[in-house]
Amino acid sequence: MISTLKKLQAKKAAQENNGGFTLIELLIVIVVLGILAAVVVFSLGGVAGTSAVAACNADGASINTAIAAFQAQNAEALPTSTTQLVGTSNYLASWPNNTSHYQFALGATGILYVGASTATGTPPGTGWTAWSTTACSTEAK
Repeated sequence: MISTLKKLQAKKAAQENNGGFTLIELLIVIVVLGILAAVVVFSLGGVAGTSAVAACNADGASINTAIAAFQAQNAEALPTSTTQLVGTSNYLASWPNNTSHYQFALGATGILYVGASTATGTPPGTGWTAWSTTACSTEAK
């Protein structure tokens, strides 16, 4: 009789517990999700700088290809301004600049320069470096 009573009490207690989560279980899940979110944010922190360098390298390579095409059609002469490469010339659709990270400029002798977004004046000058993939890694930030 006592064991039957205990079984009934256990069955009644099980029925009253509607299968919800306890507060401790919910807090543990929230903490684990917070830790995972922190790991993801930390791992993506350097992606913006890496993508700016990759974009700088790709843009610089495109400009150099346009310069080579210009030279091939103009008796090996170097372009002296960006307008000779952009627009109706069909070398470049537009002059690539990501002014929040880097900018390109054509020197008077046709050499391509890259500078940080804060570079001013005419290259070669303060803040400008002759374009190369290593120049992008220091200028595009």
